[in-house]
Amino acid sequence: MSNLLFDEPGPRARRRIRVATVVGAVAVLGLLVLAVRQFAANGQLDADRWQPYATWPMWRYLLDGLWSTVLAAVVSAALAMASGLALALGRLSRRRWVRLPAAAYVEVVRTVPALLLVYVVLFALPRYGLDLPLFWKLVVPLAISNAAAFAEIFRAGILSVERGQSEAGLAVGLTHGQTMRMIVLPQAARRVLPSIVSQSVGLLKDTSLGFVVSYAELLYSGKVLATYNGLLIQTYIIVALVYLVVNASLSKLARTLEARQPRAHRPRRRLARA
Repeated sequence: MSNLLFDEPGPRARRRIRVATVVGAVAVLGLLVLAVRQFAANGQLDADRWQPYATWPMWRYLLDGLWSTVLAAVVSAALAMASGLALALGRLSRRRWVRLPAAAYVEVVRTVPALLLVYVVLFALPRYGLDLPLFWKLVVPLAISNAAAFAEIFRAGILSVERGQSEAGLAVGLTHGQTMRMIVLPQAARRVLPSIVSQSVGLLKDTSLGFVVSYAELLYSGKVLATYNGLLIQTYIIVALVYLVVNASLSKLARTLEARQPRAHRPRRRLARA
């Protein structure tokens, strides 16, 4: 089964895209130059304001925050993927009483901001006697929110497997569940692996919502550190660079995995006139 994600741009569309890219790059570069000049004019680029970040204690504190970020992201991703797979199978179920609730969950949760779910866990649940530990006040809403996204990823992967694969499994005497578990799901998982990594990048960035619940993730650690040393701009620039390195590495991994996918398993593009 092939999906048409978008039409391939024609010559005129490609020219417009190149022009827009150049204009955007020039605008961003101009803003960066302006920002650097303003920082320099206000003494924010002086060596003594950056020297503390050449010491190990500063980096150890930030790396502790990065570890907390990664831990929350990994646990959230594991729960979200397990729930997402169950929801995807539910949406594909032949039983209406299973399919409709799964579809309703996905459609509703995808429209709810993750921050709102954090507030529900933080303020609403304790009123009903459910006061989760600090770590889970961040992990649970992230898992709930991302489960819907992972469900759609898994569902697309399952639907991308050729119907003949399922028919072959049933023909040799496998049940529907055995066919799904032994034939369809392994192929679907390989095909959607790049999308899973990409979604995990977004989940990693969402852990910055930990500042709402005072969970000591990277951004919250940067806030505490900036309050302690008074180096607000320097601290947040360092934190932004750490996020950039981690997320760029994961994005590179996703592109590498996608490039290694067999061409026949990639979504086909359709030529269109521009």
